[in-house]
This record gives sequence, C-alpha cells and structure tokens, in this order.
Amino acid sequence: MFGLFGGHQPFGGTFSQAYRCYPVSFIDKLDAENGDKIFLPPSALDRLASLQIEYPMMFKVENRRGGRHTHCGVLEFIADEGLAYMPYWMMQNLLVGEGDIVHLASARLPKGQLIKLQPHTKDFLDISNPKAVLETTLRSYSCLTVGDCIALHYNGRRYFIDVIEAKPAEAVSVIETDCEVDFAPPLDYVEPNRAEPPQDSVPEPAANGAADQAGPSSAEPAEEEAPKFTPFVGSARRLDGRTVAAPAAPSASQPSGPAAAAAARAQQGGAGPGSSQAPKRPAGKVVFPAGNRLLAKQQQAAAPKPPESKPEPEEAKFQAFSGKPRTLKG
Repeated sequence: MFGLFGGHQPFGGTFSQAYRCYPVSFIDKLDAENGDKIFLPPSALDRLASLQIEYPMMFKVENRRGGRHTHCGVLEFIADEGLAYMPYWMMQNLLVGEGDIVHLASARLPKGQLIKLQPHTKDFLDISNPKAVLETTLRSYSCLTVGDCIALHYNGRRYFIDVIEAKPAEAVSVIETDCEVDFAPPLDYVEPNRAEPPQDSVPEPAANGAADQAGPSSAEPAEEEAPKFTPFVGSARRLDGRTVAAPAAPSASQPSGPAAAAAARAQQGGAGPGSSQAPKRPAGKVVFPAGNRLLAKQQQAAAPKPPESKPEPEEAKFQAFSGKPRTLKG
C-alpha cells in the first residue's frame, strides 16, 4: 500500500502520493525543525528505488485545498504508513493543520545562483555576521522556494525570513552550490527622515506703483559717518600745581593735526597783515635773540643773593709717626 490511495505506478514515472501530515514533534524529532526535510514511511523508499529517482531526493508538497505549495527533501523513512511528518514552519506555509492531507510528487530542481531574503524584523540586523549564520543554517536545507518563510535559530532566538526571489527558477536546490545571497530591508524597517536644508528666501521686488508712491523717503538711510580722531583733548596740568585755564574745545570746522599746528605757529609768529614776518634763519644753527639774553642778566642781578656761610674750622688732621723715638735697649 502506497499512501492513502494505494496502487502501483508504472516504472519510469514520477512518484506521487498523498499523506496525512503531522509535525515532527509527534515522533520526538525536534532537531528536524531546523531544516526542510520530512519523514516518510518505508513503503515510499521502495517505490522511489523502483522508479530510480535521482539523489538527493526532492519533492513538491501541495495543499490543493488552500492552493499553496513548497519543496522539501527527505530525512528518514520511519513514519507510519499513510503518514508524513514535517517541520511545523512548513505546515504553516502550506496552511495545513494536524491530520490534513498533502500531496507529494518527486521533483528535479536546478542549482541556485541567487537567493534574495527579507527578514521580518530589524533585529536580524543586530547579528554580527548574518551571512555566516545563514550559511550555517542553510546546511540543513535541501531547497528553497519563492514565497516560503523559513525559521532561523541563533543565540537562543528565532528569526523568520521570507524567500522573495530565486534564480534561475522559482524553486532551487542549495546543496553543494555556490549561491549568492542578497538581503532586502526588514519588513518593519522605517527609512529615517532626512531634514531638507533650509532654502534662502529671496524678497520679491516691489510693484512699480508702490515704488512711485514711496518717493525719496523710501530710499535707504545713509550710513553714519565714523567718529574722527581728535588729538590732545585731555585736560592740561602744570608741574608747579597751579591751575590752568581750560583750552577751548576744537570745533569740527577747525583743522586738526599737523595742519592745525602749522597754522598756530603762523599766528604766534605774527603772520597777520600788520606784523612783519620773522627773519629767515640759516639751517643747522641755533640763534639766541639778544633781547632774551639781556632780560636774563637783569633778572639774575635783581635776584637776592643767598647769605655767605662762614667756613667751619677744620679739624686737626691726623699726623702719622709724630711720637718720640725709643730703642729696645731702654
């Protein structure tokens, strides 16, 4: 008896049987959850051997009521007749429960060249080397089918991953093949919002009518003139402590600087219309006016003379060797 429907198929055909499916936990094979291999009855092995099915054996599993299908391999032929034990994640993909009927058919799958996977949560990105972990996990798999959701166990946690693309076919073999693996963003991944740089606002030009109404008053105010430097504006002091009359503050109209000093010297020198200019002096010589010397002599003569001090008697000077001579004989 082969499966629920029994009967023999002609040699050289494909293997096709129907079984009631149960999870691998029913036969205490929990390690089989980390893969895609199922358990079939011993009669299936006899039939497969007579049909000369190529190794490794692969099967297409269908839930014809739900319209779902996937592919798998076989691990052992120890199941009871009419029953097939498979990983629970595979039963979830097929939308079948315990005791539901599934149809198996032998299949030949090409070697995979590209597989694109999409994790369900972004926690999968926290794994230090996800590709190495995935490579270790896929050693327990014989094939992958687009639309499957496989379970990856790592560091005490379980990660669900969808197969969203496969090349060169919808279902490919991953046994002894150099397959490229690509990852899509996780289902719960949210692209961070990037703040756009602020755009400089350009003021719009005023209308012609508004500009005419504004008139000259709308012109921009002129820049304030910087304060000018005015030298020697502090208060004067005399060395003898007498008060000095405060000089008049220079007005803005009066010249300052070297020009002002030259003008002051010209006024003091009698540059007016009624005075005569000072005679030119030869360069490199110092000339003292005669009137100034005469005035200095008169002031010196009129000044009272200090009293003459009498010379004090000189103290007796010390004279060396002024005593009487004496001899040693006495």
